[in-house]
Amino acid sequence: MDELLSRIESPKDLRRLSLVELERLASEMREALCNVVANRTAHFASNLGVVELCLALHTVFDFSRDRLIWDTGHQIYPHKLITGRYRRFSTIRTKGGLMGYPNPHESDYDLFMTGHAGCSVSTVLGMKSGDDLQPGEQDRHAVAVIGDGAFPSGIVFEALNNAGGLKKRLLVILNDNKMSICPRVGGLADYLDRLRLNPFYTGLKQEVSRALSKVPLVGDQMERLLEQARDSIKAGLHGGMLFEELGIRYMGPIDGHNIGQLCKYLRLVKDVEGPVLLHVVTEKGHGFQPAAADPVFFHTPAPFKREQNGAVAVKKSSTPSYTNIASRAIEAVLRRNPKVTVMTAAMCQGNNLEHVRDTFPDRFFDTGICESHAVAFAAGQAKSGLRPVVDIYSTFLQRSYDQLFQEVALQNLPVTFMLDRAGLTGPDGPTHHGMFDLGYMRLLPNMVVMAPGDEADLAPMLDFALEHDGPAALRYPKATAQRVDRPLAPIELGRAEVLDWGHDCMLVACGTLLSECASAAATLRGEGLDVGVINARFVKPLDTETILRAIETASVVITVEEGALAGGFGSAVLEAAADAGVPAAHVRRLGVPDRFIEHGERAELLGDLGLDAAGIAAAVRELATDGQLVRGHERRAG
Repeated sequence: MDELLSRIESPKDLRRLSLVELERLASEMREALCNVVANRTAHFASNLGVVELCLALHTVFDFSRDRLIWDTGHQIYPHKLITGRYRRFSTIRTKGGLMGYPNPHESDYDLFMTGHAGCSVSTVLGMKSGDDLQPGEQDRHAVAVIGDGAFPSGIVFEALNNAGGLKKRLLVILNDNKMSICPRVGGLADYLDRLRLNPFYTGLKQEVSRALSKVPLVGDQMERLLEQARDSIKAGLHGGMLFEELGIRYMGPIDGHNIGQLCKYLRLVKDVEGPVLLHVVTEKGHGFQPAAADPVFFHTPAPFKREQNGAVAVKKSSTPSYTNIASRAIEAVLRRNPKVTVMTAAMCQGNNLEHVRDTFPDRFFDTGICESHAVAFAAGQAKSGLRPVVDIYSTFLQRSYDQLFQEVALQNLPVTFMLDRAGLTGPDGPTHHGMFDLGYMRLLPNMVVMAPGDEADLAPMLDFALEHDGPAALRYPKATAQRVDRPLAPIELGRAEVLDWGHDCMLVACGTLLSECASAAATLRGEGLDVGVINARFVKPLDTETILRAIETASVVITVEEGALAGGFGSAVLEAAADAGVPAAHVRRLGVPDRFIEHGERAELLGDLGLDAAGIAAAVRELATDGQLVRGHERRAG
């Protein structure tokens, strides 16, 4: 089954294989991908689509010296299989195993961790520029592989414009599969379709270009005339001169599953002076019929078992996730209020918004992988009198920070931000963990920042945000929704919810770790400690009255947050105490320390960080052992 694959220790081994053997190897690599996804959730359809491209690249180039960056690195699996990681491939996306994205700590063949889309052309151009400035390095080739879903990102056009001006020898491979995670959108998608569907484009373009290059040029007037004719013919051949006008030589489109043709074209463009864009057409899910038929579902499918007639998904959870709860809440407000709109940045499936899109097509907007534009676009809608909801992953919203500041907060516009995947995202790892939103959102004047304690808080918080006369954000994790049993208090601006008061310790939960705090408190009460719990709800404005009361009356106060401690919720509590002149030496913060967190199951990572119920209880016991609780009693008695 892995006769050839098991013998590939490095890409150098590919060069001794025949074309027939390379095609057999492609089949073995697809089988390895199927075996992994049968056991765990992993990126699948995108990896099936680039197997032949990966083999051709490593056959033609020597990336132990040349430069290769895979944009949106979830398509890195075939690359890992042939760069010395085949024997560890079964560990991918497990704690301590291979990362599901490029990782320079794993291999010298991985240059950047690329979990966000669009930056490959910029970074590989920077590397080529750096190589050219160093003696003996100018012969390195530089290649970026970028998908058609990422291609409309603004930074890509900035990089292409710069590349055309610098005229560096650079190869950009456009992997065109008509998809990102969901079907791609926008004018550039239509442009690529025209290029790909032109029935005579490739061959005729080459013949005309060859013929025109042989026409003698006599005099300035004739030269100008022939240049105009050449430009007119080129424009007619490929529906416009977008890339050529940027100074990028365009070639293609070519079949991305024909290894022989791929190698031929890669050798052809390898030593072309100046930047080249090679347009490669692939099929997402190629080689596995169910994935090719439904690449959206098979982007990151649940583990499945294969049968002769297709694939049957297994291990489906009947418990809704916070994403499901958020999607239902968004749909409900769209039904109630005709001024509410919703937008996302190529994450319709990830945010579970397909039903919203289909039910309210006029008020649903997918901007593509263009988060900065999405936020500025929402600001424009808000200025016109609408109430836009921007539903974007926490880690991706970072890409639009200037627009959060300039176009939304500074204008005090009523844009609501739904920050999905806030906190630990489990196997997706450090590129996708939403660690920093509490810090970067609470810095902005006018911005209200909320964190629902459980699923019961989420919909009321959205309702509150849409009634609030200014920008507001709420965050929630990629996790199964939890419900903490208590009488639900209404959402009021800057007001926390007290579940219980405790004199020995007060646990102040920011977000959905409320259930872990409640569980820890119940355990500790069984051990004789008087422990209370506060559901903070608001990070900004903070409920200083309630929290300062807890600091003044409890022996120990522990803040708990699923985010970076630096600048986070616990920092906000300490700032409030300092501003009020309240001693806070007995306040402890639990959260994510000042380091990037690797991949693993969310429960595993919470346990490692001491953010599960056991870890929170252990922190309280440690303080009791150290005498903090006793000293607190003495302080109150005095």
